[in-house]
Amino acid sequence: MEKEKYMKTMNTQSLPVMTRAKWIIQGLVLTAALFVPYQDATADQTLVNLGSADSFAVLAATTITSTSGGTINGDVGVWPGAAFVVGVPPVKVNGTLHLGDPIAAQAQGDLTTAYNDAAARTLDVIVVSDGELGGKTLAPGLYKSAPGSFAMTSADLTLDARGDPNAVWIFQMASTLIVGNGRQVILAGGAQANNIFWQVGSSATLGTTSVFKGNILAYTAITVMTGAVLTGRALARNAAVTLDSNTISVTPTDAMGPDQPWRILLMN
Repeated sequence: MEKEKYMKTMNTQSLPVMTRAKWIIQGLVLTAALFVPYQDATADQTLVNLGSADSFAVLAATTITSTSGGTINGDVGVWPGAAFVVGVPPVKVNGTLHLGDPIAAQAQGDLTTAYNDAAARTLDVIVVSDGELGGKTLAPGLYKSAPGSFAMTSADLTLDARGDPNAVWIFQMASTLIVGNGRQVILAGGAQANNIFWQVGSSATLGTTSVFKGNILAYTAITVMTGAVLTGRALARNAAVTLDSNTISVTPTDAMGPDQPWRILLMN
């Protein structure tokens, strides 16, 4: 009787403890599951600081040439050159021209710093084996082309921020960026064009009627072909930017404020 009474007492007293322990274990498992990242996600990347180049929609070293029409929403600069060929009809610039002046020189210096920063990133890099971005949906992170160039020719590219408007993408390539005719970069999940950086080791080409997003930091030159639209910046360190009936628009940063009006300069 005493043994039976003891066993009954032990089981009655132990049950709440065992239940609590089970709940604790289940809670820990659930908590761990909540903090497991998506398999294709990487550690958060910080923004590349463009410095004074931030206000420039188009910045070149030698010359900027527009064949025909179009609109540039943002500042335009050339340094150490000073040539800006506005085309016929002329491109409309909603911003300020800095042609061969100290402001353009400072912007080029800050562009070099930003370019070197983007090129030097290594944390949690994802290597794209064939360099083809078409048809992919990419989470925020750092992406590097194994062959040295990135292309978007077979299909469109989607960048999905997964609800984080501060998500950052950095694309590193040792040579070229080629975007096919009519191809698009599609933003999803709150992704912002201002937080996308394309570090191009030589030159970038955006095909006709393509719709591109992000800041192009090119070591050499940038060509934006007929009717292509760029939301971001075309910044070339050592050569020209060539345009043809394009719309290029800087996305406002927090420092500029979303409601800051652009100064308007109509080339005519």
